Amino acid sequence: MPTKTIYLADDDPDDRFLIREAIKEVNPEIKIIETDNGLALLSLIREITEPESTLILLDMNMPKMNGLETITALRSDPTLPLIPAMMISTSYDHSLAEEAFRAGINGYMTKPVTYEGFIDMGHQLVARFLA
Repeated sequence: MPTKTIYLADDDPDDRFLIREAIKEVNPEIKIIETDNGLALLSLIREITEPESTLILLDMNMPKMNGLETITALRSDPTLPLIPAMMISTSYDHSLAEEAFRAGINGYMTKPVTYEGFIDMGHQLVARFLA
């Protein structure tokens, strides 16, 4: 059985820490690969060998390449595997969420404000994409 992997692109180290810890609490066997921008994520994605057991988490607002630009690049490059991707953001912006879905995102979540909320988010992500 392939190792389940999450590629996490978020420029906030505190958010990356909370997301990583929450997911590890839900399933400690999931491998998490972190980066602080979408451009770095794109180069990492090219190394994926098991896209069926992979999930991408993208922050909406990042330097160099934001989440919307990153998902657009991911979905427009036919050499990249089709990997499920979730957009995460500190607030829900209906028009940005719609644009992200049009660009090929599989889901959009607002970042929680409590650790318990991050745990709940971890449960949802694992159940939906990596079960």
